[in-house]
Amino acid sequence: MTTTATGHDLLVEHRALTTGCGLLDRSERGKLAVSGSEAAAFLQGQVSNDVEVLTPGSGCYAAFLTHKGKMLGDLRVLRTDDELLLDCERVALQDLFNLLRRTSIGRDAELHKRTVQRGLFSLIGPGARAVVGAAAAGLQTRENDHAAAELAGVSIRLIATDADGVDVLCDSEDSAGVAATLRAAGAEPVSEAAAEVVRVERGRPRYGAELDDRTIPQEAGLNPRAVSFTKGCYVGQETVARLHYRGKPNRHLRGIRLEGAAVGGDELRLGAK
Repeated sequence: MTTTATGHDLLVEHRALTTGCGLLDRSERGKLAVSGSEAAAFLQGQVSNDVEVLTPGSGCYAAFLTHKGKMLGDLRVLRTDDELLLDCERVALQDLFNLLRRTSIGRDAELHKRTVQRGLFSLIGPGARAVVGAAAAGLQTRENDHAAAELAGVSIRLIATDADGVDVLCDSEDSAGVAATLRAAGAEPVSEAAAEVVRVERGRPRYGAELDDRTIPQEAGLNPRAVSFTKGCYVGQETVARLHYRGKPNRHLRGIRLEGAAVGGDELRLGAK
């Protein structure tokens, strides 16, 4: 059987992502920052995880919800010395921005747009930390830990991701040079399609794909990563806590292994069902 060019490309890229280091430009992700003396306390009441316990160099994954506990999106929160850095799927950016702008009134918390101003690259695979010199930069291995660093004389921020991956955040005007330096160090450019295959294989749901505005975090198995049950109140907490302590989700997100090829939207059957 002859492998198509697209299929061959995916196999090559999949190999880089699982045995070496793949490079994916994710600069389109939504990016914001919150500064001010009440930044952490303000954000604490808007997202599902505990932001106030974060120290500079640490971060967390969280969701922001409707009052009924349904997801409006998910986000990464990184604590630096002077602000909180946020990034989310682009499809959720406007809802996140509207929520934070509306609820920050009267607080010493200023919202900053960073989507256009910052570039973001993902290094995926077991070779990611070596390619970017993560150990020398002092980057810890816990997911969402981060550290300021330099790459070929350019200021960047390294962010630990799952499976020993590293995200690289930089000023947008430095993006081309950062990408070239990463390629020269051994990172292999890969497509979004190949990165999606690896994400699904690792069982990491994504907002806009498996997750949407009908999803409660527990239904997708997000509670251990995204929800704190010891923090104070936040939007949607009542539903999330009640389901966790006293309820049972009516549906669950599950991964399945198929007998043959399929594409998104295909109907799946087991016997006559």
